[in-house]
Amino acid sequence: MNFESAEILDLIDRCLAEDIGSGDHSSMASIPEGTMGESRLLLKQDGVVAGLALGEVILRRLDPNIEWVSMASDGSYLLAGTQLAAVKGRVHALLAGERLMLNFMQRLSGVATQAYQAVKLVEGTKTTILDTRKTTPGLRALEKWAVTMGGAQNHRIGLYDMVMLKDNHNDSAGGITAAVNRTKEYLASKGLTLGIEVETRNMDEVMEVMALGGVQRVMLDNFTPEQCMVAVKEIAGRCETEASGGIHLGNLRSYAETGVDFISLGSLTHSVMSLDISFKTKVVS
Repeated sequence: MNFESAEILDLIDRCLAEDIGSGDHSSMASIPEGTMGESRLLLKQDGVVAGLALGEVILRRLDPNIEWVSMASDGSYLLAGTQLAAVKGRVHALLAGERLMLNFMQRLSGVATQAYQAVKLVEGTKTTILDTRKTTPGLRALEKWAVTMGGAQNHRIGLYDMVMLKDNHNDSAGGITAAVNRTKEYLASKGLTLGIEVETRNMDEVMEVMALGGVQRVMLDNFTPEQCMVAVKEIAGRCETEASGGIHLGNLRSYAETGVDFISLGSLTHSVMSLDISFKTKVVS
């Protein structure tokens, strides 16, 4: 991911402005201007690190002369106590950027760690773990990147890169058949080659989708593992299968063992415990 893209730099600048405002008066009042410092970025909890490269970019927005030496890489599973980076620069810049850097790194590392845990739980099955659009507004690109650092995959980035006909679409259109047929006509008229996924709530809806054809993936929404197994057997590889709804780390393996191709987990991004990371600074001459 390009952390120096215009989009990411604009986000960083807006976040820094939100935090710093008229100035970091705590640092400016107590520490002489020009004081130099060294900081150690430390992992205080086992997990997958995500956001190291972003942290460097954040601090360089405040001091282009920051010296940043990474001692780990994004996507690595590391143990508590690992030093992630050594940083040297103006103390005012280090302290002004500390909280934003840690907020991003802790959040993204939490996402990556949860994705990692989910992927480990389905090892040995054919199932791929996917994220969803249940992301923090404005942070989707970063959170979906963090998902990949944990070894899972992105589902769709937004409403524009795949058609997903969920229950509200189908009910509002007059049923699954009407929704799918209109979608096919729409895509053809627009010259779009987007894949179509249809959410189903029971086996009758699964059978309706399969009778239509032209659908790339069937979502089995809030199915039990036993119901997923029946659906997978009925679909028999004619299209992809995705289980979603009511799935968590505690029952994830049982769903993967049904043979579904994908399991999507909103919890990868909407219910994440941030990873504990600290930034300790000392003055140097």
